[in-house]
Amino acid sequence: MNTLRNSVQLVGHLGKNPEITNLEKGKKLARVSIAVNEFYTSASGEKVEQTNWINLVAWGNTAAYMEQKLSKGNQILIKGRLSSRSYEDKEGVKKYITEVVVTEVIKMQKDEPVTAI
Repeated sequence: MNTLRNSVQLVGHLGKNPEITNLEKGKKLARVSIAVNEFYTSASGEKVEQTNWINLVAWGNTAAYMEQKLSKGNQILIKGRLSSRSYEDKEGVKKYITEVVVTEVIKMQKDEPVTAI
């Protein structure tokens, strides 16, 4: 059961190309957001689609893969963990952010059905 703690798996589409930062000693950092769609039926019987934007961050080899293989619009499957942090903006206001630290990523083939993972 330990492997289920703080574990995230998502399928979504990239909203833009990954933003890559080259760090010391050749290490890379990738940041990108994915659109995750949810479908449900409202109380009135209307079918509704809701899109949630999820921030992703990846390090090292995973970031390098994202830089080389992924671009805006690609459908991806990711596995990772949630991470929360805070910072102060230019006006001194404390901001909070939650993002998924990606440990695995798979580029889905066009129109590939999503099955249980």
